[in-house]
Amino acid sequence: MADVAEKAGVSRALVSIVFRNQPGAGEETRERILRVADEIGYRPDSAARLLARGRSRTLGVMFTVHQIFHTDLIEGIYPEAERLGYDVLLSATAQGRSEAKAVEALLSHRCEALIVLGSDAEADYLDELAGRAVTVSVGRRVPGARVDSVHSAEGKGVRQAMDHLVELGHRRIVHIDGGRGPGSAERRRSYRAAMRRHGLDAELRVIPGRHTEESGIETGRLLLAERDRGQPLPTAILAGNDRCAMGVMMALARAGVEIPRDLSVVGYDDSHLSHLMPIGLTTVRQDSVLMAEHAVRFAVERLEKPEMEPREAVLDPKLVVRGTSGPPPSGAA
Repeated sequence: MADVAEKAGVSRALVSIVFRNQPGAGEETRERILRVADEIGYRPDSAARLLARGRSRTLGVMFTVHQIFHTDLIEGIYPEAERLGYDVLLSATAQGRSEAKAVEALLSHRCEALIVLGSDAEADYLDELAGRAVTVSVGRRVPGARVDSVHSAEGKGVRQAMDHLVELGHRRIVHIDGGRGPGSAERRRSYRAAMRRHGLDAELRVIPGRHTEESGIETGRLLLAERDRGQPLPTAILAGNDRCAMGVMMALARAGVEIPRDLSVVGYDDSHLSHLMPIGLTTVRQDSVLMAEHAVRFAVERLEKPEMEPREAVLDPKLVVRGTSGPPPSGAA
């Protein structure tokens, strides 16, 4: 600011007035100051101004690098945060970089609130975190913790998928579990309940897995090995998420299994990659934009009213039928 003042031939106080858009400078002087600032490449440090007032107006978002659905959520977080006058800072978990490390990086940059996407941390940790900064959990309920949460009604989504497969005639329906991933426990429970409701207890099978392509590939190889030993393939697979569904489809396709003629596959999330496959993936859609908007609003509202009780937004999912689900092979129903 001193450089701008010297070159424009005015006081530093007048430069400050212009950049704060306050009255006190004539139009000609204002234009000269802005022109000089542009010439020397000066930009007001809005972050420093906010910190001087004790605010950063920044929302920190913790996400996982390889989770495709997280990128869809982030795409919805930015416009809503900007609409409400907040910046967004991202910090990722990855191989060798824990949630705690990603969160501490956000706090060290003075984020006022944290939006954690798909956290698998213990509830006690998230409760402690909420004591340090406003915290919103997306994709997972955290009972007992002082955090707001936004997630889809997992049970409804799984019921829609299972009803769809059963109506097509499927009976041997396998579920690839998502392990500790967000929503996995509820999806697992709902799968089991749906199989029992349709009288398919004898065919119920949950294969341990994760929300990754590698997990889907491993499951595909397992099922193919069982087939080679004389055990028939299932006629349908409900995967823990879209990434897992893509992995199992890759493994089966390489072995000559044709989808959906030989076997149907249903995912969960409706991430943007589910539209880009050679065969569109039948999946349960979570509205990433609506989830993102709720998360941002929860964070901003709690910053203004920290005494509020924790809130929970449960959004209805919707089955999207595409090309990977169809009737079971002839004679398998």
